[in-house]
Amino acid sequence: MSAIGDLSACEAAAAFARGDITARAAVDAIAARIERFQSRLNAYAATAVEDARERAEDLDRRRRRGEALGRLAGAVLAINDNFATARGVTACGSRMLAGYHAPYDAAAVARIVAAGGIIIGKTVMDEFAAGGTTETSAVGPARNPWDPSHTPGGAAGGGACAVAARLCHGGYGSDTDGSIRLPAAFCGITGLKPTYGRVSRYGLAACGSSLEQIGPFARDARDAALLLSAIAGHDPRDATSAPLPPPDCLVPPANLPRGLRIGFPRAGCERSCEPAVLASADDACAAFRALGARIAPLAMPLLEHAAACLRVIAAAEAASNLARLDGAHFGHRTAEKAPPGGDETEFLCAASRREGFGAEIKRRILLGTLVLSSGRYESCYAKALRVRRLIKEELERAFESCDLVLLPAAPAAPFKLGEKIADPAALLRLHVFTAGANLAGVPALSFPAGFAGGLPLGVQLLAPPFGEGLLLQAGHAFQQATDWHLRAPPGVAGEEDA
Repeated sequence: MSAIGDLSACEAAAAFARGDITARAAVDAIAARIERFQSRLNAYAATAVEDARERAEDLDRRRRRGEALGRLAGAVLAINDNFATARGVTACGSRMLAGYHAPYDAAAVARIVAAGGIIIGKTVMDEFAAGGTTETSAVGPARNPWDPSHTPGGAAGGGACAVAARLCHGGYGSDTDGSIRLPAAFCGITGLKPTYGRVSRYGLAACGSSLEQIGPFARDARDAALLLSAIAGHDPRDATSAPLPPPDCLVPPANLPRGLRIGFPRAGCERSCEPAVLASADDACAAFRALGARIAPLAMPLLEHAAACLRVIAAAEAASNLARLDGAHFGHRTAEKAPPGGDETEFLCAASRREGFGAEIKRRILLGTLVLSSGRYESCYAKALRVRRLIKEELERAFESCDLVLLPAAPAAPFKLGEKIADPAALLRLHVFTAGANLAGVPALSFPAGFAGGLPLGVQLLAPPFGEGLLLQAGHAFQQATDWHLRAPPGVAGEEDA
């Protein structure tokens, strides 16, 4: 059997169920790998190894007693730093929430634990999920395990890094504009953004409320199906939660449905991405064609405007959601004193926000405040909402003629840390292919589909709302016919656990 740390989530859960491994051994193996690689990759913002060991020992005792255990039992998992947990800090990658302890567990966290999953830590993310490289994190950027001088993508890049580097069996992040799919592509793993409303957002730190959705980071589509099944389903505490049962996709079929139609807007992709990325998308189309799918051309002229449209809406929602973090009501409070005769409350709020927020989140709040102002509301925010509706309608028309839409996950291969952080326009363009799914609320699956210069490339499939089952079936069939998802970063797999 492979070293315990090399197991996928499905393999770890199955090995535990058979009695081949103990949960405590799984935690110890992953903890040893974290200790070995954390200083090099900075994947985790905080670990909870002792809590994980306690949870593992409880699972081992329950298995010895013959109790029924959940489908994730034996799998050691990581979660994003913006998931509320009653134990440990929920900092959202920000100095503003340094030391903050949530009073409850997020719905997704509670469901992971109920399913037997063992959470070993929280992964690095851009501050309040505002960024595309993890470089806005207050604890420093995560690093790409294929080449630590490169970004793992963002905003939830630490989770993708941890899964790719075998520092957990699987993970969970949140996707606002591609924050799961982009890092998954950059790190050579599989990432799923479910339909908006498929997974409860209760306990997820709100930033882009109408856009973000919790989803899994996984080795492959089969793992993604397992991880999704544990957290999906209606939650009455979340007004945006769809009153539907979890999708029936725990074990995706290995073959494509007969006559599957996949649309590929190649002309729009060609205008926006590097040649190597376009070539990998062409190769993915060829692989699907060999599996029996029909590849159809699509015209999606609004595609290239999705990222700019989303940026306006996300900034407005961030300005509203983060207004509570002012030092007076919530969040970091400055130690400075107001000057004599000054307004103490105004000084407290201004100084606390100046110290607590990083440059990028300040930029987003300022932009959001601007587009919501009386002089810019109609010309900026209201117009962005109209464009959002048009993009949603464009995707609906695409799904009338196709079952799925194929796009690159990112317009470029992974790039070096520091290369684009001072260029907001370049970072915005990273989300040209991912933002549309968030604006329309549809599910999207990113998976490995090639390499360029030794670094992974990914493609994604989009489906109509609540089409996760078809997405995972198509992704699984692709991965049965290719081996991109089986490749591991150098030096992290194939060794005995310490």
